[in-house]
Amino acid sequence: MKKILITGGAGFIGSHTAVSLIESGYAPVLVDNFSNSDQSVLKGIEKVVGRKLIFCQGDCNDASFLKNVFKRHAPIAGVIHFAAYKSVNESIEQPAKYYQNNIGSLLTLLDVMSDRGIPHLVFSSSATVYGFPERNPITEDFPLKEVPSVYGKTKQICEQVINDVVRAGKPLKAIMLRYFNPIGAHPSGLIGELPIGIPNNLVPYITQTAAGIREKFTLFGSDYQTPDGSCIRDFIHVLDLADTHVKAFGYLDTVQDKSCCEVFNVGTGRGHSVKEVVQTFEQANGLKLNYVVGPRRPGDVEACYANVDRAKRILKWEAKRSLSEALQDAWRWQKNLQKK
Repeated sequence: MKKILITGGAGFIGSHTAVSLIESGYAPVLVDNFSNSDQSVLKGIEKVVGRKLIFCQGDCNDASFLKNVFKRHAPIAGVIHFAAYKSVNESIEQPAKYYQNNIGSLLTLLDVMSDRGIPHLVFSSSATVYGFPERNPITEDFPLKEVPSVYGKTKQICEQVINDVVRAGKPLKAIMLRYFNPIGAHPSGLIGELPIGIPNNLVPYITQTAAGIREKFTLFGSDYQTPDGSCIRDFIHVLDLADTHVKAFGYLDTVQDKSCCEVFNVGTGRGHSVKEVVQTFEQANGLKLNYVVGPRRPGDVEACYANVDRAKRILKWEAKRSLSEALQDAWRWQKNLQKK
């Protein structure tokens, strides 16, 4: 049973990926410092998979900590690097914090992986690296334009670091997954998105409004050049996203070259408007959401959705779950949180 190290393993995507790996016969080793997650997530994962987890608490910027993890749990076959700060607004307000953590943790990880002779890396990137796309759907060969947030810039820089290491001929087989908009939760309601404070993402704000935690939801912008005037995004169920990482490791095992770097969009290939998400949430869960329409927010992209042909062709992966299913799962998770 191959061991895969997951940094940020108690986070939203990391926790669901741990489940997918276990269900696919891998043994994940989770690392997290709980700066943007909670220890209760670990218990939720254990309830879903019916077994104890291998978990190490610590910071990925700490080389001695990482070296100890790799040594104690050897042999580790590869790494999925999720650990990063992710708030767009905070990154603009505290740029140094984001550059130091997001880029520094990757550099530290790559150094330790090299020392231990571990070549396989799956990097958690983002569609934010595309900036303001000129057209849709977005393919992996789109130019990476200037992005307004420091968070997005750190993802661009991290991708460049990985590319440069591979170009230098170092023994690194890397896959960079550019996520679009992960939503949903595990259908058991035992794990899901757990924002700290006011949510930055759309669906947690919707579910918290439905639960009465937030007074109302504001739909920003009604005059975009889209069918209903609201922004369009590519919303992918977090379990579909998690499955991509399993497929990525399966693919890396087939690569003969000692060095390679591949990039894949991870989305559904279809755009849904924010208004459509609100309406689908209401229909799927049989309730009415208290929402108002507000002005556009500065920096919001009008439309952004993926072309996922490359992932289908090479990784043999595609999204299977619907928007309605994702929103039902997200609401189930929110209701379970209310009971705790």
